[in-house]
Parts: sequence; structure tokens; C-alpha cells
Amino acid sequence: MPVLTPGQTAPDFTLPAADGSTVTLSDLRGHKVVVYFYAEAGTLGCTRQACDFRDSMASFEAAGYRVLGISPDSVEKLARFTEKEQLGFTLLADPEHTVMEPWGAWGLKKLYGREVTGTIRGTVVLDESGVVTHSLTNIKATGHVGRLRKTLGLDA
Repeated sequence: MPVLTPGQTAPDFTLPAADGSTVTLSDLRGHKVVVYFYAEAGTLGCTRQACDFRDSMASFEAAGYRVLGISPDSVEKLARFTEKEQLGFTLLADPEHTVMEPWGAWGLKKLYGREVTGTIRGTVVLDESGVVTHSLTNIKATGHVGRLRKTLGLDA
């Protein structure tokens, strides 16, 4: 799977959002964007990660970032998850992996010592022009948002 690296322009996409709208990445030009990939809404690790983003939204927004979470879940599942956890950012559905695959977030990975195909947890940060500034792969859900905030200089 290709993995986006700093300096590359991120491939454009359009995906359905939990609120019923659609989001096209190129429409966000002019904003810095954090795109994070996670396995499944409602699971323990993914819930912790989403809630960490929720609880850090003020610092991301103050620095001009938009946060997008992408998973293979359905729009309906994402809507329930967003409402239950009162998330203040956009979750996008990619059940066919049309974004996850070219962005390096879907493929073979090790899980409990065996190879499986699935979501490769990662985060890609884009500048206002859609160019990758940071690409973090095979991250852990817990503590990731704090490390990302530190990397982006949001914890001043």
C-alpha cells in the first residue's frame, strides 16, 4: 500500500459524512486538515481516540485545523457514534476503502501475531494547499492525539 509522505499532495476524495452531507477534500483548501484513519466506531480504542480528538478540538481549531476521521463503517453507524460521543468533528464513511487504500490505511497488518487485512491506523496532516506535512502510521489509539498536538506545536 502506498503511504503518503511529507511533500506529496494528498489525493482528492469525496466521501459521505455522518451528518448526511458529503465532504470533498479539495473543498477544504485554505484550511489545515488532520485526516485520521481508525478501524471501527464504538470499539474501545477507536472511542478513546475519537474522544481525545473531541476533547482537543479547541486547540486544533484555534490553530486552524479541520479534523476528519475515516473508517470503513456505514454512515448510519457513524451518525450513532457521533451522537453518542458528542463528537465535534466530521466522521466519513469509506466502506469500499476507496480512500483508505490509496492513502495507505487499508491492507495487510499484524494482529495478535497473525497477518490480517484491515485498517492500518494512521494520521496524515495537510497544509492549506493539501500538501502532506506529517504522516504517522501504525499508531496506537491511546495517547496518539496528545503526541500529535505536541508534534504540531499545539501544546504551548
